[in-house]
Amino acid sequence: MRPILQACQKIRMGVDVGGTFTDFALITESGIETLKLPTTSDAPERAILTGVRQLLAENNIRPERLDGLVHGTTLATNAIILRSGARTALLTTQGFRDVLEQGDESRFDQYDINIEKPRPLIPRWWRYTVSERLSAKGKRLLPLDEVALSDFADQIKAEGIESVAICFLHAHMNSEHEVRARDILQPLLPGITICLSSEVSPEIGEYERFSTTVANAYVRPVISNYLERLKVGLIAEKIQVPIFMFLSNGGLSDLETVQRFPIRLVESGPAGGAIFASNVALELNEKEILAFDMGGTTAKICLIENGIPRRSNSFEMAREHMHRQGSGLPARIPVIDLVEIGAGGGSIANVDNLKRLHIGPDSAGSTPGPASYGRGGEHATVTDADLILGRLSSIDFKPSGINISNGLAKDAIQVRIGDPLGLAALPAAAAISEMVEEQMASAAKEHAREKGVDLRERSMVAFGGAAPLHAMNVARKLGISRVFIPEAAGVGSAIGFLQSEAIFDVSRSINMSLTHFDAGVINNVFKEIAVRARSAVEAAAPDSEIVESRTLSLRYRGQGHNLTIDIDNEILCTESVKELNRKFVQAYVSIYRRELKGLEVECVGLSLRASSRQAGASRVKGFSNCFLQPLSTRKLYDLNTDSDIQATVVGRQEFEENTPLLGPGLIKDSGTTIYVPQDSLADLHSNGSILLRTRGPLSQGVVK
Repeated sequence: MRPILQACQKIRMGVDVGGTFTDFALITESGIETLKLPTTSDAPERAILTGVRQLLAENNIRPERLDGLVHGTTLATNAIILRSGARTALLTTQGFRDVLEQGDESRFDQYDINIEKPRPLIPRWWRYTVSERLSAKGKRLLPLDEVALSDFADQIKAEGIESVAICFLHAHMNSEHEVRARDILQPLLPGITICLSSEVSPEIGEYERFSTTVANAYVRPVISNYLERLKVGLIAEKIQVPIFMFLSNGGLSDLETVQRFPIRLVESGPAGGAIFASNVALELNEKEILAFDMGGTTAKICLIENGIPRRSNSFEMAREHMHRQGSGLPARIPVIDLVEIGAGGGSIANVDNLKRLHIGPDSAGSTPGPASYGRGGEHATVTDADLILGRLSSIDFKPSGINISNGLAKDAIQVRIGDPLGLAALPAAAAISEMVEEQMASAAKEHAREKGVDLRERSMVAFGGAAPLHAMNVARKLGISRVFIPEAAGVGSAIGFLQSEAIFDVSRSINMSLTHFDAGVINNVFKEIAVRARSAVEAAAPDSEIVESRTLSLRYRGQGHNLTIDIDNEILCTESVKELNRKFVQAYVSIYRRELKGLEVECVGLSLRASSRQAGASRVKGFSNCFLQPLSTRKLYDLNTDSDIQATVVGRQEFEENTPLLGPGLIKDSGTTIYVPQDSLADLHSNGSILLRTRGPLSQGVVK
């Protein structure tokens, strides 16, 4: 099998903890081994330790030979979505207790007078104020009332608070009061986490800064305790290796940095998938693709141009209304720009009082899991539907140690979906599949609309345990004609972790018009934040060369939204203004289709990214544990004819170039199954990916 990725000549492991499965990718000089295990939701480190132990034992690798472990997790995301974080309090400037409640003036639905915005993570009775005040330029107007902080500490201890977020007005311009408050409170509150907005998110915009800092404080005790348990567990397994955490910006970081700023872990798993898809796009020489990642709990959509995923300096957590922009909690952190919805293999299907079918966002997870798992789950899920439709079989789950029951899946779908809708189990299962595919296509359309992108001009790269089962049908709804399923699609995020570098982003707010542009001020701020960014990268990659990239946030004066403009790393000067203005206008027109002539352009922020540059890497061979299955046939349910049809089944290792599989068909792979619909065909691309595309009126089966 042809090589699939670049990798250092070391034994490294990527671990992606999802809501349903924990994925492993072990990379050595001889190849890649993969594994999927059910996530142990109550203690995620248990599944990690089990998988690490199993993979090393199966490959005769002593624990001390492991050179590194890269880990991404949805723990921070889930704690925010499920509201299961620490008991957190907010300390803010007197008069600003309700910033989290008031939010900003934006509304995700301007014409709905009953709109419900997301609840703050901290209820009002745990939001406290203290007398102090800084001006918008950071000048002290009122001193910090240090005496009142002792009373605040007493209240915190009485309420059993575990974490405190300190967010003072204009602290992004001057951190003096926040730092002093922490210095006073820390001895009075031993064992209680304290987070400062001037460290977590030192940028203009009170609501976003408060929200980000609160979220960081909310999840910090949860993440810190989990990582400590993981470290202790690995040491007990005689694995004392560097542990790198995968961040939401697509880079690696050391444990210490992540324990201080766990908010940067939000979306770390999906970001790993975006890096994986980006590398696939480069191998395919595809300039514009749509990355589609569907796992057990959620589905993720990401736009990739020229092998680079779109990035953003902000993100919305826990969107509550049809994945609409503005219906979540804002976080001002560097992220790979993607959209995530509750549509995965474990997503629960239900019928409401109006006999409307809904899929998700609730998930059966790994415990109890879908009804077919036989672990006590009673709800019908997407996985149950795929099973009784014939697209999955019990053998697909054996490597994960799950005993699948078709009977339980059929009973759950019949009772929960079929009976309320007056359908038999098979058409009810087909309805579940059709509905979840429609939801994922709708999310992709909404994301593309926000970015001004025409998806019909793109190819799709699909990965994750469930995406290859639904990719072609979703692509068809989007007008996409070509879908690539790369090698190791089932554990794409875990492999993406191993393909990344150490990266850290630092941003600052600034207010300066291009008419009165002061290059010296901008250069000095870049110089200052470069020290922090480089320090974080050096901690994760001490022996690597470090490269920098810089951006400015520009907008027309008076507007509320900024555009991020890449700039050269050279020192800025007065002559830079003309080029900055040209780049801004070009970006503005590409999105909004017109230039606003006569309006002044202003700079409102800047950002610096430091990243390690990996040394030359050698190619490695493909998988030695791919799914092997002889050529056979299986019955699949066809909704159009309301009958069974014969589908060809083949293992991925038996798939050969220039021997296309005409649908309907199934290609069995390690960790996933590729579904080839009746009107499609599959072929082997030269880079090892399976290419799905719409076919003409040919007979089904493998063409010889």
